[in-house]
Amino acid sequence: MPAAIYVFSLCTFAFGLSEFVVAGLVSAIAADLDSKIAAVGTAIAAYAMGAPFITALVSHWRDKHILMLAMAVLAVGSVLMSLSPNLPMLLVIRFLVGLGHGVFMVVASDAATKLVDQKRSGRALSVVWIGLTLALAFGVPIGTFLGSIWSWRGIFMSIGVLSLLSMLGLLLFMTSSTEPSDGRQASAWKGIKAITHPQLLITAGIGVLVSIATFSFFTFVSPYLLRITEVDVQRLSLGMLLFGLCSIVGNLLGGYQVDKMDANRSTVMALAGLAINLIGLYWFSGSALMMTLLVGTLGVFFFSIVTMLTLRLLKQAQCYIPESTAVAAGLNIASFNLGTALGGVLGSITIAFGSLSHIPLVGALVAALAASVLFLQTKHSSTQSTQIQQR
Repeated sequence: MPAAIYVFSLCTFAFGLSEFVVAGLVSAIAADLDSKIAAVGTAIAAYAMGAPFITALVSHWRDKHILMLAMAVLAVGSVLMSLSPNLPMLLVIRFLVGLGHGVFMVVASDAATKLVDQKRSGRALSVVWIGLTLALAFGVPIGTFLGSIWSWRGIFMSIGVLSLLSMLGLLLFMTSSTEPSDGRQASAWKGIKAITHPQLLITAGIGVLVSIATFSFFTFVSPYLLRITEVDVQRLSLGMLLFGLCSIVGNLLGGYQVDKMDANRSTVMALAGLAINLIGLYWFSGSALMMTLLVGTLGVFFFSIVTMLTLRLLKQAQCYIPESTAVAAGLNIASFNLGTALGGVLGSITIAFGSLSHIPLVGALVAALAASVLFLQTKHSSTQSTQIQQR
């Protein structure tokens, strides 16, 4: 497998750490910037607001140029975040870094599958994405612990250094011989039209709801465990570690479920499990042991659903817009990023007008809504297929 693909994984690790480590540092950032926890929670939302149209607009560029630019945005942005004197500046910078993240994930995923033969494209894609799950499994809990006892600013400065090393890797290993042979020639307008297909938008909408359900809680997991469950920083870091480890399990489990069971049925079951898990986070909020375990299983359900919906959307793209599957991949990533953003906003609203303790229940309601939308879409598709067969 080309070395460039492993460099992609290092890059996704850096982006994943930048995105998710804030969830464990909300309390530390709020104290340092003298801001409310609900307001700092929007830092995750600002990061996740990647624009789905950016990829289409730069689709005619060389992959290496796009990826280098995205990493440069992360490097400079991480340093500026570490120097942010106030929350508004932090939010603006994270918004710009989020744009780079969305573009990088789309282009790197598409490029990796073209750098190998078709039989190994799935493995290549998994190598790229493993960087993100490793960031959750190891980078985030370590960053949470060090940021809480040392400095959250130092964490972002370290991400900046890691980004520079990643850029060097791209420069050395992504040569002209490792550029995908079929350069992107599609116009931006065709790419934008491709992502407006109704069935793809519905599936993407379900992805949005799944992320809202998960991140309405996970955005505020730090203050929830510290204030509601009253655990210490070490227990909080353990919970973040379990979430990251279980995210790897969730990815593998999601693919296994889709292969062995009906894809729609397994996804509905996973959504039901997500709703029950969130209810458990409310019901057992007084138990440190149960909360640690439930934060872990939240990673299992979320990432298994991510895998299932990703496969569902790509199959729909192959059916409806086979010439623009890369753009569909961008729509998939954008849907989860948008949901992450809205989840942080919903959590902030819940805290402002209700209580911090209620955010898991709000997430459970959104997960139930996602299951309902998927059920209706599946039923509608089955009805259409039956009508076509009868004709």
